[in-house]
Amino acid sequence: MKPTKIADGVYEVGVIDWNIRDFHGYSTDRGTSYNAYLVIDEQVALIDTVKAPFADQLIANISQVIDPEKIDVVVSNHTEMDHSGALPRIMQRVGEDKPLYCSKMGARNLASHFTNPWNYHPVKEGETLSLGKRSLTFMETRMIHWPDSMFTYLNEDRILFSSDGFGQHYAGFEKFDDQAGADLMEQAKKYYANILLLYAPRILKLIEKVAASGIQIDMICPDHGVIWRKDPGSIIDAYLKWSRQEPEQKAVVVYDTMWKSTETMANAIAEGISSTGVMVKPIHIRSSHRSDIMTDVLDAAAVVMGSPTLNNQMFPTVADVLVYMKGLKPVNKIGGAFGSYGWSGEAVKLVAAELEAMKFRMIEAGPRLQYVPEEAGIAACIEYGKMIGQAVKAG
Repeated sequence: MKPTKIADGVYEVGVIDWNIRDFHGYSTDRGTSYNAYLVIDEQVALIDTVKAPFADQLIANISQVIDPEKIDVVVSNHTEMDHSGALPRIMQRVGEDKPLYCSKMGARNLASHFTNPWNYHPVKEGETLSLGKRSLTFMETRMIHWPDSMFTYLNEDRILFSSDGFGQHYAGFEKFDDQAGADLMEQAKKYYANILLLYAPRILKLIEKVAASGIQIDMICPDHGVIWRKDPGSIIDAYLKWSRQEPEQKAVVVYDTMWKSTETMANAIAEGISSTGVMVKPIHIRSSHRSDIMTDVLDAAAVVMGSPTLNNQMFPTVADVLVYMKGLKPVNKIGGAFGSYGWSGEAVKLVAAELEAMKFRMIEAGPRLQYVPEEAGIAACIEYGKMIGQAVKAG
């Protein structure tokens, strides 16, 4: 693959993973990329590497720009293996004694990942490294989204190398935001909802810290997906909105069903919500993926979960989505639970307890109907939907 020049003496030399379809339980239906960057000055810096199976391709890409042995400095912004897996091959090629810059926690993590006695240079917050006419400044971004994470800022070109921040799982020859498809922001939203939402309070503080520092950002270069060059402010604004978890007038009705009874209830509840003027999306779990469900949950004001009862428990797929959602800690949500049953009917109570544990604001116990919903039961579901919709509108 041909490297992409992104500024004078600055190149993207990473690789595309066209075929990956799952990333820690996240559906990567668009594939992904592992981005790495070369900065060529009096000293040459390589910022981040790639997943181990792509190490030779990374070296081949670098070789199209410069002899890898001429790299003077390697920077590791994040030690997760999709970005550090190629380090052994890279360090072997550039020279094991070359300085490897990373955060203090990064040095610990890399030493735990690899036994190589590399020349670690743990950096302090705000430390600057001169490359000659250019300089790199390091910003600690701990727990966004690993303890070792940091950003690297190329001062003279006002380029932010943002590690896993501002990325997307997106494979394509399009390297910049103005070249990518119309769904780019939706892919960025999915990435945020499934990887970074848990760290929303930290992200808010980080953006405030960067704003207070007065640095200007003309380009954001993440380690996955496209580079933001046309309007980097648009993705920063989106991160602010998502981090504040400001809900829209929107509800999702997430459910699974055994014999269509819970589905009938879900559709009736959605009808009731819609009748109040609130946007609503019914989502059948086994026709969706948990990561796509979570993307819709991100900006929804209400999350209504429906489950049939199976073996005195909620349905397993519903439990899966709830566990996944609970780990990401969404806030500012109205919650609702409903379901059908044959003879015991514990699911609704169990689902409601999980939503309450997530501190969702529960309206009241939702419909719990036995066997096939009759006219009165469907009417009760519509009324419950209206109650949810009115609560959304009331804020």
